[in-house]
Amino acid sequence: MNTRTLGALARQTLTGLRAFLVLTVILGIAYPVAVWAVGRAAFPDNATGQLVEVAGTPVGSAIIGQQFNEPNLFHSRPSAGSYDPLASGPSNLGPSNPDLLKQIDRRRTEVAESEGIAPADVPADALTASGSGLDPYISPEYAELQVPRVARLNGLTVGRVELLLEATTDGRILGYLGEPKVNVLELNLAVQNAADHG
Repeated sequence: MNTRTLGALARQTLTGLRAFLVLTVILGIAYPVAVWAVGRAAFPDNATGQLVEVAGTPVGSAIIGQQFNEPNLFHSRPSAGSYDPLASGPSNLGPSNPDLLKQIDRRRTEVAESEGIAPADVPADALTASGSGLDPYISPEYAELQVPRVARLNGLTVGRVELLLEATTDGRILGYLGEPKVNVLELNLAVQNAADHG
């Protein structure tokens, strides 16, 4: 290899190294910091997980689902990771997987029995976990079928619980994006407050 070739190779290597360093600083440091800063400025509540407090004590997060087993409360959507934020994610079981089908059948039976409805009337979000496994929302349909049980066990009228459900139901974004949804934690807190104060 002659001197001219070695010089060209050295220049190309140096140019590539400079490009690598510049792009690393821009795309590996500056861009992520800028996106983080914009996100913090635009959505300041998300930095703390949108903690919900009652009398100064954190009781959950408005954006991270949690399990409610108590019979007098609305139940959340199933979680593939047992509501553990560190295990967030789907089950990765395909729609024909026998294990998933058994889970769905078991959940359908449990929900139908606890709510006193036909198994065919159990909505999909009562049977399957979300992609994150931490969905804080359920559909209005799933919430609606739980109203009689929650009302009876809390000594409230069905009409009162339906009003609480309506107040905690979020509509479509901008009126047409997504589906209406109910934040389970907010609804359960409203139910508990109503039960405590008559």
